[in-house]
Amino acid sequence: MSLDSVTQSVDEAVSGFFEPIAKWLGEVVFYAVPVGGTDLPLIVAWLVVAGLVFTGWFGFIQVRKFKLAVDVVRGKFDEKGSAGEVNHFQALTAAVSGTVGLGNIAGVAVAVSIGGPGATFWMILCGLLGMATKFVEVTLGVKYREVHADGTVSGGPMHYLPKGLAERFGKNGKTLGKVLAVLASFMILFFGLFGGNLFQVNQSYAQLVSVTGGEDGALGSSAGALFFGILIAALVGIVLLGGIRSIASVTSRLVPAMAGVYIVACLVVILVNVTAVPDAIATIVEGAFNPEGVAGGVLGALIIGFKRAAFSNEAGLGSAPIAHSAVKTKHPASEGLVALLEPFIDTVLICTMTALTIVIANPDSLGKDIGGVTITSDAFETVLPWFPYVLTVAVLLFAISTVLTWGYYGLKAWTYLFGRSRTSEVTYKTLYTVFAIAGSLLTLQTLIDLADAVLFSLAVINIIGLYLLAPVVKRELNTFLEYVRARNAGESTGDGDEDQDSVKTTV
Repeated sequence: MSLDSVTQSVDEAVSGFFEPIAKWLGEVVFYAVPVGGTDLPLIVAWLVVAGLVFTGWFGFIQVRKFKLAVDVVRGKFDEKGSAGEVNHFQALTAAVSGTVGLGNIAGVAVAVSIGGPGATFWMILCGLLGMATKFVEVTLGVKYREVHADGTVSGGPMHYLPKGLAERFGKNGKTLGKVLAVLASFMILFFGLFGGNLFQVNQSYAQLVSVTGGEDGALGSSAGALFFGILIAALVGIVLLGGIRSIASVTSRLVPAMAGVYIVACLVVILVNVTAVPDAIATIVEGAFNPEGVAGGVLGALIIGFKRAAFSNEAGLGSAPIAHSAVKTKHPASEGLVALLEPFIDTVLICTMTALTIVIANPDSLGKDIGGVTITSDAFETVLPWFPYVLTVAVLLFAISTVLTWGYYGLKAWTYLFGRSRTSEVTYKTLYTVFAIAGSLLTLQTLIDLADAVLFSLAVINIIGLYLLAPVVKRELNTFLEYVRARNAGESTGDGDEDQDSVKTTV
């Protein structure tokens, strides 16, 4: 029996078993209600409302404290002797690498194609709102993280939900928090294996095959797929063994490089068509409030833009706090401010650049029922005929960085569920690398759809926790701002020992 027939049999068997489960959970999580001639997924509304609430609660912090956030990333307020594993910049790039990916390339093209240019405007707005949500969840992630005896750090919703709820609501809060922590760990682990790993490898392999001769090319065979999978698995396995320090070391170089290459390519297309920029911007703004040919009109464009932004930056899903929790700091809110830059980079900057490039280039494939990557590639090809090869490199870099970061997220979920022993960690890392190999051979679309539904289920319980713990974040923000004022005034701030009670040390 050939490898192709084996993988096809596995795909069919897995799909047949999980399809009813994936369909049911998808219908529940992404349940949509008809609004103004189009459908509004309630989970998207849930994420957007959270962004609105936290934007108001913290007084438009994403605008008022944007410069301060940049200063923190630059290391202006670093303190010696802070617990943690990586600096602010490394924590940011590690988290960004988990969100910047195919959604920025393919997802944006789909949004513009279906929702018209106006969807871009609403996508930007949703990204700006998500900055506030990200600030809240990451502040909590650092506040309730655990620093282990070996210096490594664990954080995320599986830590701040049980600890924070117990702190605020006593015994009942502790019991509820523990249940939510187990659910959160399972959801992160499941998505990590299928959405953050298998799907990324599968899609990057598909793009690589498309520019190397298709199924008749050097990598089009099952042997080529196996080679690609093993190569990616080996790279990921080596980096994953080094923990967050190793991952942050790679992503701190990889993320700026891949974002830089992609943004430069966007700028080339924009500059070549610089006279069309004013009209393109006008088209985006007009399309946001007066879209033509979009189901649901203005509301339809708004929903599509919000949906793509929410799926892209993951604000409120609880995943990013895991990476940010490893930061070296004595002030949890300092990393919360750093984290609010994440949706700005992911959605406001990179997604907008993609959308503007597509609107300006206006490729023939726009509006047709084809893959989003193809639309984006065609837009660049109007100016750069060789760009599909560059796009392939970008897709590979985006995919690898995402696989690395989700490997770390999954590890923290795994060790919360099964313990931090060496055997436990090696078992997970072996399992994760095997899934990377499978990604080039199997589609497992049903499991990927199930993984999406599982991850967005996490947003429901995570955001409830964020609402309940928002007063804690307010206190942490005030503490850090007092430290900043004292630092700027040249006053003595002490050694920060008074803040160490927010960091629990465990074995």
